[in-house]
Amino acid sequence: MANVVLEFKADAGDSEPPNRPVLVVGQLSNLQQTNWTQIKAKLQPAVSKEIWQSALCALNPNPTDSCPLYLSYATVAALPSRVSRHNCPASAHFLTRLVRTCLPPGSNRCILMVCERSDVFASACAIARAFPLFTRRSTSSRRTEKKHVTVEFVTVGQDNGPLELSTLECLSNTADGVRLAARIVDTPCSEMNTDHFLEEIRAVGNELGITPTIIRGEELKHRGFGGIYGVGKAAEHPPALAVLSHTPSSATQTIAWVGKGIVYDTGGLSIKGKTTMPGMKRDCGGAAAILGAFKATVKLGFKDNLHAVFCLAENAVGPTATRPDDIHTLYSGKTVEINNTDAEGRLVLSDGVVYASKDLSADIILDMATLTGAQGISTGKYHAAIMTNSEEWEAACVKAGRSSGDLAHPLVYCPELHFSEFTSAVADMKNSVADRENAQSSCAGLFIGSHLGFDWPGVWVHVDIASPVHAGERATGFGVALLLALFGQASEDPVLNTVSPLGVAAANASCGDQMERDSKRRRLV
Repeated sequence: MANVVLEFKADAGDSEPPNRPVLVVGQLSNLQQTNWTQIKAKLQPAVSKEIWQSALCALNPNPTDSCPLYLSYATVAALPSRVSRHNCPASAHFLTRLVRTCLPPGSNRCILMVCERSDVFASACAIARAFPLFTRRSTSSRRTEKKHVTVEFVTVGQDNGPLELSTLECLSNTADGVRLAARIVDTPCSEMNTDHFLEEIRAVGNELGITPTIIRGEELKHRGFGGIYGVGKAAEHPPALAVLSHTPSSATQTIAWVGKGIVYDTGGLSIKGKTTMPGMKRDCGGAAAILGAFKATVKLGFKDNLHAVFCLAENAVGPTATRPDDIHTLYSGKTVEINNTDAEGRLVLSDGVVYASKDLSADIILDMATLTGAQGISTGKYHAAIMTNSEEWEAACVKAGRSSGDLAHPLVYCPELHFSEFTSAVADMKNSVADRENAQSSCAGLFIGSHLGFDWPGVWVHVDIASPVHAGERATGFGVALLLALFGQASEDPVLNTVSPLGVAAANASCGDQMERDSKRRRLV
């Protein structure tokens, strides 16, 4: 899958299955609505209309099902007929699995995705997750030719015409962002240390015409970034704070995305065990998702100021490593007694969000991180854990998750009950809780929010993606689609406008209301 070129086209062209293997996938009700004339050019003469109809009759999704149409060259697969209210209507996770297991082999293949137009965005993201880019298998290094997968959407229901070029561009840029994030997360620290991650940031900056701001090594210490510096100072490659800034002249507000970029997490002196340390290359998943989303959303046009802040460090063991009992002064000016060096993500993110507030004057700050193992216990393997100081944004995150396929569910936000877990006798706070059975994921998020201040007037959103950042041993690129959908109302792209939490309201607004709203300070939610 690593050498696959993924393309989205309004019409994938005519070709019979032996020449170009094909997978037709969708909900059974949508497949049954499909007109034979829409798909026959990809199936005939190997597959007749009678064979197609017989295959549909044989499908019995529970929750999914598939049926071969012609040897190993053509397959039809059915998604779940219905999903619960906490799932994505497009059945994004099931779609990724079906593409991985049912797409016939070959160097030039086609996917016909049958769905309603409202599910196009989430379906495209789900398909992109099935084609990871990173591999170091020796057979792949010897294979120089690229494999091609062409995706064509067959829309049913209302507004069922072919996709516009602008829509295809949006899907292509989003898929590239998802696959970029997954590649970074899949890459081991020997090839993705802080130096390499900065190269990835510079490469995105060069493509967008943006020069990143980088604060690194001893400069972090001198400027007061005690969290990032303290976590990364023992590593061979020094820690860094990097910022990519998109500042259009018409902007009416400032948004900052802050990503945890721990390129490897040994746990520090509070070291992880031999079963929990493998996989810690994924601890940069938040920063990777923000880089992929920033690249996609800026290319598609973003109306407001947008800053991507990357908090990069390797939590290593060495003579200069932070010790339990050490006290660090963070960028907020608050002191933190270290009682667990394996609770490092909250330290680097606290510096990042305060920088976004003090130096970037952000009105809306979202931090994204693989923060706690307890996230998987709280909201599971598929749903990110959301915490925010705004009830409106909490609801918006859930809606954006369902429309994008990057599912999200709220955590308890109750600082007056939970923040006392960090009480210290000698500093402003400790960095890890006293009671690990008391809302661990919520408390970890509150630690970050406390450095902004619980009375901070802006919108703060914390997204913990520790479990959904990977499926098995592969990264998912989780977070890219969620960010694009959540902030879609500030995009110039009509697809992102539609999938954003305010997409429907905006589409139904009158012209007069639209002009009045644009003349004022624009708020996403």
